[in-house]
Amino acid sequence: MNTNNHDERIAKMTFASVYPHYVTKVEKKGRTIDELQQVIEWLTGYDGKKLQELIEQKVNFEAFFQQASLHPNAHLITGVICGYRVEEIENPLTQQVRYLDKLVDELAKGRKMEKILRVP
Repeated sequence: MNTNNHDERIAKMTFASVYPHYVTKVEKKGRTIDELQQVIEWLTGYDGKKLQELIEQKVNFEAFFQQASLHPNAHLITGVICGYRVEEIENPLTQQVRYLDKLVDELAKGRKMEKILRVP
């Protein structure tokens, strides 16, 4: 796979197009939208109100993460998502999007919130 095309596709995807999939994924596993928003806020610094604005503005992932205040412990997010080791992804934006995917995945898999939020 050409990683440049892959990275570009991810950058141009809108957060609004992916968010409903996150919601479906976590709710199907008995988690709540509040928990999902808590996870997103931990990673990005966006509260529910700001998240809603970004969804309404249909920002792409590039703009979504440019405006975010990435959590200082985000680098502790490791493991495989979509066939890639998160910690080995070279493109910073793609890595940040995969951090988010990984957190949503952990939430859906029933991990404890302290573990997801990398509480020491």
